[in-house]
Amino acid sequence: MSVVAIILFALSGLVTLVWASRHVMICVERRDGFLLAGDYAGPPNDAPHLSVLVAAKDEEQVIERCVRTMLDQDYPDFELIVCNDRSEDATAEIVHRIATEDPRVRLVNIESLPDGWCGKNNAMQTGIASSRGEWICMIDADCWQTSLRTLSVAMQYARETGADLLSVLPTLEMKGFWENVIQPVCSGVMMIWFNPDEVNDPASPAAYANGAFMLIKRSAYEAIGTHAAVRDQVNEDMHIAAHVKQAGLNLRVVRNDGLYRVRMYTSFKQILRGWGRIFYGTFGTLRRLTVSLLVLIVMGLVPYLAAVLGLAMAADRAGAWWLACGAAGVIAAAMQVTVIYRFYSLIGARKWLAWTYPLGCAVATAAVMVSLSKLRKGAKLTWRGTSYPSGG
Repeated sequence: MSVVAIILFALSGLVTLVWASRHVMICVERRDGFLLAGDYAGPPNDAPHLSVLVAAKDEEQVIERCVRTMLDQDYPDFELIVCNDRSEDATAEIVHRIATEDPRVRLVNIESLPDGWCGKNNAMQTGIASSRGEWICMIDADCWQTSLRTLSVAMQYARETGADLLSVLPTLEMKGFWENVIQPVCSGVMMIWFNPDEVNDPASPAAYANGAFMLIKRSAYEAIGTHAAVRDQVNEDMHIAAHVKQAGLNLRVVRNDGLYRVRMYTSFKQILRGWGRIFYGTFGTLRRLTVSLLVLIVMGLVPYLAAVLGLAMAADRAGAWWLACGAAGVIAAAMQVTVIYRFYSLIGARKWLAWTYPLGCAVATAAVMVSLSKLRKGAKLTWRGTSYPSGG
């Protein structure tokens, strides 16, 4: 049993060092980090015609807010195309009504899904084929603009940085308990693999984008093969970003401050299924999913296991190593909570819920395990009422 105590002691010590390094990273981000905000310059003097595309499937609850907040933008020259992807609710009627009020809005109805295509990819491909913009901005239907200048500052920033694809990362709207507990943890898993500084480095192969807001030159979109190149990918945003990097084009991501928000999921079931899909579509390999699983367990849960088991065994006079194990677990857990408190403050989450981080890790672990199950032969992934083959 002392061997177990030594292993847990060593793991807790390692975890403490890793969390301590995160304190340093947060300090650096607070000092040097850049957020794109509404007071940034723009639009460019020669603002190019811009096509905004949104794919919508059964989005009657959110589509009007998405469309109207985009129409309020101060960007001088844009069209807004809503790609109604086989909706069975009032999505099309809502958009049609808005289109009669504003000529910048067009409704494109998709009636069927071709073999080998994911729904959103086919919808975007269809809508973009009818668009006229020199630049294309793809957004999600559950997003809404909280600034009148999102398009203007994004275009200005893309021009200044020479970006061929710019993804402005969303601010998450989190209302319910489970949203606040799980969403930040799952978002943090993404950052394990896709550090924004590395993504923005042309010399790094790291590629990441968020489909909530992707601004891309039409020439770049065509150079990577359009959505046809990612037709069967459930996380097309990540794969488009990878194609951009592989083509030697300039990929950039930037966090936003007050530009737009998104509420991804509203229930525990939606969160578990949604992040399971995201992890599968983003990572999709046994190696990456397994590493993500191990990181969640070691970084999130091992400190508490070491603390509880170590102190319990020490109280039972099991030996000095168990006492050391318990103390190391307590220190690692304390370091974790203080980092998460600062991190949640940084991203606008409820920092007083930092203590729930291990609970969020447990659910995120379950989501990764759901993703792993999709690797088995014959497995299917169901999203928005459509099933796609996922396993080998």
